[in-house]
Amino acid sequence: MEAKLTFKYDRQADILHIDRCPPYAEQESQELPDEVVARLNPDTAEVENLEVLFFSTRLLRTDLFELPVTADLRLTGPEDQ
Repeated sequence: MEAKLTFKYDRQADILHIDRCPPYAEQESQELPDEVVARLNPDTAEVENLEVLFFSTRLLRTDLFELPVTADLRLTGPEDQ
């Protein structure tokens, strides 16, 4: 079963969390360019979570903000709920 993405914004820390699963202690962390942190599955090295640091400041920029990941986006139906 494929995981759905959840997006949560922590206003106090100014971090956008993009999650495929809840974070857990065993995940590996990798710092990516532009102050993005990837949380990786320790066995498969798959990206399970992304943390976009200083998210609100990105909204004020004029340049395009891109995440350094690829995605296969599809609509979900009632059977996927």
